[in-house]
Amino acid sequence: MSAAGTQSAGEAAAAPRVLIVDDHPLFRMGLSLALAAEGFTVTGEAANGKEALRKVAAGGVDLVLLDIRMPDMDGIEACTLMTSRGDDAPVVVMLTTHDEPGVVRSARQAGATAFLSKETDPRELARLLRAILADPARDWLPQVSLPSLTPREEQVLGLLGQGHSNKEIAKLIGVSPETVKDHVERVYQKLDVRDRLGAVRRATELGLLT
Repeated sequence: MSAAGTQSAGEAAAAPRVLIVDDHPLFRMGLSLALAAEGFTVTGEAANGKEALRKVAAGGVDLVLLDIRMPDMDGIEACTLMTSRGDDAPVVVMLTTHDEPGVVRSARQAGATAFLSKETDPRELARLLRAILADPARDWLPQVSLPSLTPREEQVLGLLGQGHSNKEIAKLIGVSPETVKDHVERVYQKLDVRDRLGAVRRATELGLLT
């Protein structure tokens, strides 16, 4: 490696190059100032996933701080495309207020390295980011515990999510309404809910329903 290359690597290690991706300008500004004060180099900002992908493709980014809910392209889709770049992929950290189990699971599937809250203290955030950059292979994502549903219960839950009644579900899957009722009650029990609306909400949070 050339002396210039060695120097460049040393500078990147001393001052990680960060891209901030969030659709709120004031948040981007505040985070940029906070990270700069902690020794990071903010190389750019983006308001959505498409803009972020263009800036990552241009190079010079070690770490992407990526929000989830954004216009044009959300953080999950953008993360999937970023992490598919192979050796050129930056470390992607989801920085968001959306911590539902289903969102965390989607972030894991998209290849995110970590999942952090926007409410994290700036100094603690800087400490965590340096630790993540030092060991990106570690599993930094929260573990999500999902209820164990049988294939039939998953099928019934999906039909509940589509708004079908027990009688309609019975006809669709070829069983009696009483059998469907038994499946529904077991689904309620496993999801720890009392009614259909609660089941659909909980299943959506867990990523069991889209």
